[in-house]
Amino acid sequence: MNTSTLKRLLWATFFTATTATVTAVNAEPLIQVTVAQGKLQGTAEHNLAVFKGVPFAKPPVGELRWKAPQPAEKWQGVRKAQEYAPAPIQAGNPVSGISEDSLYLNIWTSAESSVDKLPVLVWIYGGGFSFGSSSDPIFDGTELANKGVIVVSIAYRVGQLGFLAHPELNKESPVGVSGNYGLLDQLAALKWLKQNISEFGGDANNLTIAGESAGGISVSMLAASPLAKGLFNKVISQSGGSFGPTRIKNYPGENMSTLEQAQAEGFDYVKQFGTTSIAQLRKMSADTFIPKGWSLPGGWPIVDDYVIKGDQYKLYQQGKFNDVPALIGYNSDEGVSFVWDPDVNNFVDGVKTRFGQFAPSLLEAYPVAKNSIPRSARNLVRDAAFGWHTWSWAKLQTQYGKAPAYLYYFDHHPKRTPDAKDEDHGSGHGHEIAYMFKNLNKADPNVTKNDLKMSDIMATYWTNFAKNGNPNDDALPNWPAFNNDKPSTMYFQQQPKVGPVPDKQALETLDQYFKWRRTPAGEKWANQVR
Repeated sequence: MNTSTLKRLLWATFFTATTATVTAVNAEPLIQVTVAQGKLQGTAEHNLAVFKGVPFAKPPVGELRWKAPQPAEKWQGVRKAQEYAPAPIQAGNPVSGISEDSLYLNIWTSAESSVDKLPVLVWIYGGGFSFGSSSDPIFDGTELANKGVIVVSIAYRVGQLGFLAHPELNKESPVGVSGNYGLLDQLAALKWLKQNISEFGGDANNLTIAGESAGGISVSMLAASPLAKGLFNKVISQSGGSFGPTRIKNYPGENMSTLEQAQAEGFDYVKQFGTTSIAQLRKMSADTFIPKGWSLPGGWPIVDDYVIKGDQYKLYQQGKFNDVPALIGYNSDEGVSFVWDPDVNNFVDGVKTRFGQFAPSLLEAYPVAKNSIPRSARNLVRDAAFGWHTWSWAKLQTQYGKAPAYLYYFDHHPKRTPDAKDEDHGSGHGHEIAYMFKNLNKADPNVTKNDLKMSDIMATYWTNFAKNGNPNDDALPNWPAFNNDKPSTMYFQQQPKVGPVPDKQALETLDQYFKWRRTPAGEKWANQVR
């Protein structure tokens, strides 16, 4: 071997070793990144870089109370992003506390460099638009992020601070409307991510929004909002959907109000503080607005013709929606979480009051027992609030869109003991969340190996969908896209299996009610009955 050849071999060996060293260093998580506002320092946890309490908007305090979110300000030096920010003002006791200064997000990423272009899954919490926190341990993104997606959890204003409509607020708004500040917060977070998620190794053009309950309803609303166009590429809604028309007296599944109605209620809400001046209200402590109960006027999104343009069912029929793949579903016994009064007569009276002339057919489709409200009757509550909306969403997306919809039904729960109080109970509201996040408590003796297996299966379906817009892979049972000619549903029921749409005949009876509600006669009736 001559001297020239030896030098070349030694140089090649040195270059290879150096490259390996650099690669090893770069293989560490991206715990420091630079975003539009400045540098962020996260932490390394479980082979991930984790950033908590990242501001995506200015604090909505003082003069910014009841205004659309404003861009986050820049900072000097390195900002530590290592602790959760407080949750928004609400009743209850979130683990991170509460504060009006709450517009922050959290990120879990396994990326090794800013060019990795990992898919992004953005979680929007539920809580009836009155509660909620991105710091809830059940939303920890560690397990999903270790399946190859970047997980982001975002905050938004809730209750009266998030959704108050008022004539004075309309006048000062550049767009002439008020009320949907919480949804505008969600949009602001998505815009921030669109601009900055690449610095965390994410693909800004492969972003999925996901949520449960009010979070899933938010996903539904954003799917039909022109303001959200281009901000996401796929949607996941768990026990969500908002396809019911407006109504003066709100019910689960008919929650929407017009701007006119909402601002009248907002005016009455404001008067309780002894003033009609928004300027004076902005000077009051945020604690003043902590609600005494579950909800007060101003605690739900409204049809404002800006964020929400109208009846979402009609918007889909008109092709006015963001046509992206959808993974949507609900739980088998949502009603058990919402039927609190065991009195059968009160339940029947409530059905008659809400559904009017359709009550007899619905009580036949969803029968009560002589002395109890069994699951068959609770399913009316389930379907009116969640099931019908989700089924309708799948049908509308399939009929009027090009992207596929995947429908699921979660009915995974322990085997019930005969004659026990919970003998006919299925899976209640929110029970699927710990499964899809892979955050079941392994120390709980009631958590079985099959539960953990089901959790991993669901997390895999969910992350596959976030990656590709299709939940399937070769290792899992095939989940067919929804087909209006041959509708099917993926059941999570001890094992994943495909079956028919649950209680389809009863849903079709309920569909007749909602179809009538969209007619002039149905609209007139709903706006007269209180």
